Amino acid sequence: MLDVIRFWWRGAGPLAAVLVLAAGFQAAPAEAQFSESTQVLVVEVPVQVVGKDGEPVRGLTSDDFDVFEGRKKLPVTGFEVMDLKTSDAAASAPMPTAARRHFMMLFDLSFSEPQSIVKARSAAENVMQTLHPTDLVAVATYSQTTGPQLVLGFTPDRNQVRTALQTLGLPSLVDRSPDPLRLVIAQGEDNVAASSNRSGGIDQEKRTKSATDEAVLEQLRSFSNEADKANAIVLQNKVKALTRSFTDLARVMAGIQGRKYVVYLSEGFDSSILVGSASDEEQSQMTESAMSGEIWNVDSDKRYGNTSATNVVEGMLESFRRADCTIQAVDIGGLRGSGDVQGGSAGKGKDALLQMAKGTGGELYENFNDLSAAMGKMLERTSVTYVLAVQPESVKQDGAYHKLRVELKNGKNGRVIHRPGYYAPRPMAQQNPMEKLLSAASEVMGGEESGSVSAAVMAAPFRVAGTDSAYVPVVIEVDGPTLLAGKQGGTLPTEIFVYAMDQGGGVQDFLTQTLGLDMAKVEGQLRQSGLKFFGHLELPPGKYSIRTLVRNGNTGAYALRIVPLEVPAATEAGPVLLPPFFPETPGKWLMIREQGRETKNVPYPFMVKDQPYIPASMPVLGAGQEAPVSLVGYNLGSGDVQVKAQIFGADGKEVAPGEVRVLGRDGVAGGGPDRFQATFKAPSLQPGQYTLRVTLSANGQADTSTARFVVKG
Repeated sequence: MLDVIRFWWRGAGPLAAVLVLAAGFQAAPAEAQFSESTQVLVVEVPVQVVGKDGEPVRGLTSDDFDVFEGRKKLPVTGFEVMDLKTSDAAASAPMPTAARRHFMMLFDLSFSEPQSIVKARSAAENVMQTLHPTDLVAVATYSQTTGPQLVLGFTPDRNQVRTALQTLGLPSLVDRSPDPLRLVIAQGEDNVAASSNRSGGIDQEKRTKSATDEAVLEQLRSFSNEADKANAIVLQNKVKALTRSFTDLARVMAGIQGRKYVVYLSEGFDSSILVGSASDEEQSQMTESAMSGEIWNVDSDKRYGNTSATNVVEGMLESFRRADCTIQAVDIGGLRGSGDVQGGSAGKGKDALLQMAKGTGGELYENFNDLSAAMGKMLERTSVTYVLAVQPESVKQDGAYHKLRVELKNGKNGRVIHRPGYYAPRPMAQQNPMEKLLSAASEVMGGEESGSVSAAVMAAPFRVAGTDSAYVPVVIEVDGPTLLAGKQGGTLPTEIFVYAMDQGGGVQDFLTQTLGLDMAKVEGQLRQSGLKFFGHLELPPGKYSIRTLVRNGNTGAYALRIVPLEVPAATEAGPVLLPPFFPETPGKWLMIREQGRETKNVPYPFMVKDQPYIPASMPVLGAGQEAPVSLVGYNLGSGDVQVKAQIFGADGKEVAPGEVRVLGRDGVAGGGPDRFQATFKAPSLQPGQYTLRVTLSANGQADTSTARFVVKG
């Protein structure tokens, strides 16, 4: 359990004790606060409308749709349109999760030859070139012994996807990073995809790929047992095991918002187990035996198929339909050369793959070496998504399934493809580990800030001597009462996930931590104020989105906060101003520092006159109050500097000039940052959230930075 009174900074200089600092919970923006007594369930329904020509129908509005739950018409409370063909900014702008396409590349290791799987990886890689940048991709494997295994969670990071495809997550081939959400499979020099690009030549890259292929083949052979396929009873058991596992997978996928597609790369199973395997002659002989009373000569499985297996397969397909998840089946037996076929197994699984695809509204792709071209029509058809938000009333948290129906009106025509229903929320304790993992990953990758827990995040880039990368401290403040709402048990698992996403959707660095909070020791302090967490990232120059998820591991209540961050190059000639920092007074926060990550040889960044402090993530000021503020910058020179302050409201409009008064300046030593002690006086403002914009001018050049603050009532 955590019993934190102070923490120590291990930096370049002597160990410096940094006391726990606090200033009461700094409330998140008003729009991020939720009532504890009212719970509103919002269901987002992604809808695609396809015309007779197979093209998506554009130009529809919320008035063109009706949504029903049973016979009851639900009012549409929200409406958004995402057109991947016309939205140039779609890749970088916030996008509703329900409008995003999710593709899970699922490799079947039990019903496929190893050689087919190796070649299928290349087909899957080709698909990456066709997908839109906003599409999220996951990689998973299935085997009878382990069931579905998530190699990589849904992510826009194509480099991580390529690494996952090349290695299929096999431990001997990839150095898995300790990312519990599986959004990062490998980092640094061990990234297989990156290593081939750094090889220095095409020949070396080919040798690297060939060695990887051989290693994958060796690993996959342990999953494939051709002898088992000749035994009907074993085959029946394998099919039942697959359907049970896939039913569980469908339920997990149901918890993910958005359009979902399982690209199932397999050779399929012999469908004779479902429909019967007897020839016409055998069928005739068994009919005669049955009519003459010689029932011992009648093999019912051969004559009629296995009813039990048929039922479980149909139940599995219904689970995928309810999850709004389509299976796009790929017969990877067609990707093998004729010399690769073993035991005459090729083609026997086609009917089973066709049933899985058609039963969920998908397609079967066979003998396609270029899978991306084969899937192009489906990608075009799903390029326009209408997201309808509805609010059902009096929904119990029992996990029950509720059917939905969407109809066009106003004379509009087209085939409507929509989410067929939703599952009512279930308590966190009833969710399995994969459900919890994917729900957290889905929230991290979601478009906008959300959640019922109040929280605030601050991040700032500090230069590191001798490198172009920056040390980025991340300070997270979490409101105790909203975090504790509905708490269970004597221990509160608090999960913290921080990911730095670059403009291309890649994860450049991440930080994860699970805190086991002993309620007997810390509940009083949490209820009085809250939790303050100090961690760090290490980032190269560039623009980032720092996506932070804080979640109550018992109840599932969470906060998602998104902070933009720019890391300037160390060689940048002009002045660089970091966000204004508001030092806090010690006393109230439950202060916790990250564990398990080494701090580089970096001096502690937050100092005023050789005294350490921790800044507020969301400072709370009284109207007209004067508060200390620290201004930190680089390349400011030794001359005079001028400071200008402006205050903007939540709508982005300037409401008043600010007053920032510089009191002193710390000397710059060894290329470190230039620090100014100053004060900021908030004018008489109405209670609410505001943004302070500070412009610092030096040597004829200027830079601007911002910080949010709250004026209390």
